[in-house]
Amino acid sequence: MVIKVYQTIDNIKIHYSFKETDSKETVVLLHGWGQNIEMMKPLVKGIDKDKQVLIVDLPGFGKSEEPKRLYTVYDYVEVLRKLFEELEITNPILVGHSFGGKISLLYASLYETKKLVVFGSPYDVHIKKVSTTIKLLKILKKIPILNILEPIAKKMIGSSDYKSASVMMRQILTSTVNLSIKEELHKITCPTLIIWGENDEAVPLSYAYELENIIKDGAVIKLQGTHYAYLENLVQVQNILKTFTKEN
Repeated sequence: MVIKVYQTIDNIKIHYSFKETDSKETVVLLHGWGQNIEMMKPLVKGIDKDKQVLIVDLPGFGKSEEPKRLYTVYDYVEVLRKLFEELEITNPILVGHSFGGKISLLYASLYETKKLVVFGSPYDVHIKKVSTTIKLLKILKKIPILNILEPIAKKMIGSSDYKSASVMMRQILTSTVNLSIKEELHKITCPTLIIWGENDEAVPLSYAYELENIIKDGAVIKLQGTHYAYLENLVQVQNILKTFTKEN
């Protein structure tokens, strides 16, 4: 059964979708900057059906409230940790794209994590700013199975660009871009898939291989495509996730 609810964490309402099963193993999907849970839903088909699935609107995005203070990536991690406690989720499998991947990487370096999957995730400060709106909309138009997401992306991403973001979200974006978590990544011990588009202009492929060298049990999977290669190669990624999440 899938439920959509709100949970108050750190004095803000967090919106999420949660599919409960008899299993206590949970896969958590985290979207990129300026996006929302809709952008991660296509991946659900690729997750072992026996697993629980949690998709979160990160604070300041989708239907979740904005933070009432300046959040760092560490604060986003703590919001997740508290939400997991409320939902009795332990040792999660984290799957994150871009900003959601950065949060996932940091979480896995600080707290017990069973497995980790990241797509085009920045972790250092020398990263080109992502131009989300135009590139993502073009991708969604080209992929028939994802056409349904185009109007959602146009509405949600367009309203979350830096220029139209609130003062608080602009400050959080600046803080996020300027924070390197590279040194923390040496602490990650869980099996990690590093899935990257070979033509990613936002976070170049070279960062994927550097990440592979840092993480003890990391492996790069190179895909054709851009910063949104996980959507451009959706069926392939679904199959990868199905195998990865099903394995013990």
